[in-house]
Amino acid sequence: MGRYKPLIGISIGDPAGIGPEITAKAVSLPDIYEICRPLVVAEVDMMKNAVKFSGLDLKIHTITSPTEGIFQLGVLDLMDMKNIDAKSIRHKTISAVCGRASFEYVKKVIEWAMLKEIDATVTGPISKEAINLAGFHYSGHTEIYADLTKTKDYAMMLMHEHFRVIHVSTHVSLRQACDRVKKGRVHRVILLGYDVLKRLGIENPRIAVAGLNPHSGESGMFGSEEVEEIEPAIKMARDEGINVEGPIPPDTIFSKMQGGQYDLVVVMYHDQGHIPIKLIGFQYDDKTKTWGSMSGVNITCGLPIIRVSVDHGTAFGKAGEGRANPESMIQAIKIAAKLVLNK
Repeated sequence: MGRYKPLIGISIGDPAGIGPEITAKAVSLPDIYEICRPLVVAEVDMMKNAVKFSGLDLKIHTITSPTEGIFQLGVLDLMDMKNIDAKSIRHKTISAVCGRASFEYVKKVIEWAMLKEIDATVTGPISKEAINLAGFHYSGHTEIYADLTKTKDYAMMLMHEHFRVIHVSTHVSLRQACDRVKKGRVHRVILLGYDVLKRLGIENPRIAVAGLNPHSGESGMFGSEEVEEIEPAIKMARDEGINVEGPIPPDTIFSKMQGGQYDLVVVMYHDQGHIPIKLIGFQYDDKTKTWGSMSGVNITCGLPIIRVSVDHGTAFGKAGEGRANPESMIQAIKIAAKLVLNK
């Protein structure tokens, strides 16, 4: 018998963005079918259109449950949600119609995963504005997953190859982010990151924790969070046998990880982690006005199901043109499959 191939549900994201295109491009590759069985949640006509303008040779096979998939190279197995007319989709445009559809795609793959009908979920890029216009008041995918899975203790991990960050807080104001730097939360995020690293096959993860303030507070001169909250959290994790150090000044910690000193950095807020990961994974060429690389994935840690996502937005500016880079979607599917097999 061959190695088990995980069944992975893919929600394509906002229909007016690049989600349908990068999904179609990803599932057209033989590499994907060597490691998993991909199942796409979208609409038939929408995906037929994406296949056409992307110049792909893919047949669409519709299903009503994950058990009906063919899972063969050259066939895109699709759960047709029938909740939006492809003719009504206007690429590059934010709309409540597309926001509602993208929410329904996410909801479906979560339902399947919670019922154990699929092994993992992968998400394409949504528009937060469109989701909210449709009446679903979430600040992002992570919060949707947390709500629908009834998870209170979770964290966002971003990774590009061996460069990884996990966040103490994400989609809140900077003022709120500072208030959320508490010993219990920092300690829990260290543990969540450690668990995922082990499942990625890292035997003895080396974790670093970033400070919140300049120079990590300089022993309280520039802020007390490091002394009162972060250092005690690190000590708790060390006492549990985790190889963790810090707090390390944010202006040097990422260079050290890039140089191979750490496997993961625990960051205190959204931009502290997003900026370095996207600086490394996203490469823009001003001469050609294109992104030569759109690499990196997003893992939601602490959920009862596996969720991996692309680490970029809807890219409305190039949607519907067939030139979107599927690199992040390909990586997300591969990481999801790996997490299933190491669960």
